[in-house]
Amino acid sequence: MRAVASLLGVLLAMPAIAAPVPADCMQGLLERLGWRFTDASISTPVVHGGPVCTRADLQDAHAHGDLQVALPSPLGAPARAALMQQLLDDPATLCAYAMRVGDAARQAAHALEDNAGYRFSGLQLGWIGFGLRGAAEQGWERTRSFGRGYQPLTGNSNAIDAFYQGTVRSECGVGRQVAQLATQRELHGDAGFDQAFTAGELSIGTFVGLHDTDSILLGRQATEPFADGKAVRTSAMGRQAFMGAPGYITHAFGRDTLDDLNNQAENFIVVDVGAEAAEALRVHGGLGGYDERNQALWALSRQVPRRGVRFFERLLAERDPSLRASLTGEEAALVARMDALLDDPFYRQFLIFVHPRGIKPIGFHIARLLDRNPRTPFTVELTMHTLHTTLYRRWQQAQLRHCAVTGMPGSLTSDSGSQGVPRPGPPTQR
Repeated sequence: MRAVASLLGVLLAMPAIAAPVPADCMQGLLERLGWRFTDASISTPVVHGGPVCTRADLQDAHAHGDLQVALPSPLGAPARAALMQQLLDDPATLCAYAMRVGDAARQAAHALEDNAGYRFSGLQLGWIGFGLRGAAEQGWERTRSFGRGYQPLTGNSNAIDAFYQGTVRSECGVGRQVAQLATQRELHGDAGFDQAFTAGELSIGTFVGLHDTDSILLGRQATEPFADGKAVRTSAMGRQAFMGAPGYITHAFGRDTLDDLNNQAENFIVVDVGAEAAEALRVHGGLGGYDERNQALWALSRQVPRRGVRFFERLLAERDPSLRASLTGEEAALVARMDALLDDPFYRQFLIFVHPRGIKPIGFHIARLLDRNPRTPFTVELTMHTLHTTLYRRWQQAQLRHCAVTGMPGSLTSDSGSQGVPRPGPPTQR
């Protein structure tokens, strides 16, 4: 039995399948993603994908009649295989997959947020610090000096567990990388994650250093990067297209305007987008319009004298009643204008994970940065990613390869994600 399991692991880790994928395997994967197939007295298939990326979840998509296929009966094997391949490449399938990415991103973000041992950069010997236990004991191998690069040493899932349960320090850029990789761990499940990626593909470290590695995020294996900095195309697709996407909030003016270099930028992944926020982004054509709002907020903040720690964070994000009661009439009028800007759904319903702040609306971060670097407004951008290209194909191929090898159309691992780590139920903004 152990020999059979070892052989299966080798086969599943192979980069390609020697034989064509059976149509049953493709249909099984499509059904797990939410497609529904019915037989009908018709001569050609009738496919209705629908605008799946605009839906709240799979149940909502089905309620709107999305992801439906009527099949002629009978349908020959070659035609059936061709249809299934066509559906695997359908935009509606990509959006159904994006829903799974969203679930995985929320699970990963909650696990990272809940680990009190995963902290921000402080007293440490390198860019990433693994504490007294060291990197090797927590599943990582150093690849660059001064803690600037690591890759998994004793299994991919075990390495991610260092950030779920271990004692680690890093700045928010590495936090974003880890959140991206942890999302893949939750998406594939532990066994699939260990088999689908090499150690080099899961490299972490400085962004510049990753370009010289096999990193699936920013290195040689990120073969089909998708660039949409101001989210113009992503906003047009709909809310699910944002799920798991990486980005950053950064200073609009030069470095000479920064007072707190540790907060010159905040790297994030998107974990949820409410319906109203998605519509606002669609209407505004992406993130560009919000850079203008951020500048307007900053200009108003310059007219409200700060007092006490976390002044704007407490005033605007927490809406502290005692702090608001202390405002003069003129200050209260200015704050009312700031409130009106921040009441836009984007600021309230666009949820991001930022290490070490956890999962919060993006408006929280915009308010917080007014305290940290009051001499510059901030802008928001998505970074290049491979979620819908390289990583989608990698996940799809792993599922199909498992079916082709085992003859079982079921998922490679449990759809519940990683094993043995309890997860709180993630909140969703609808």
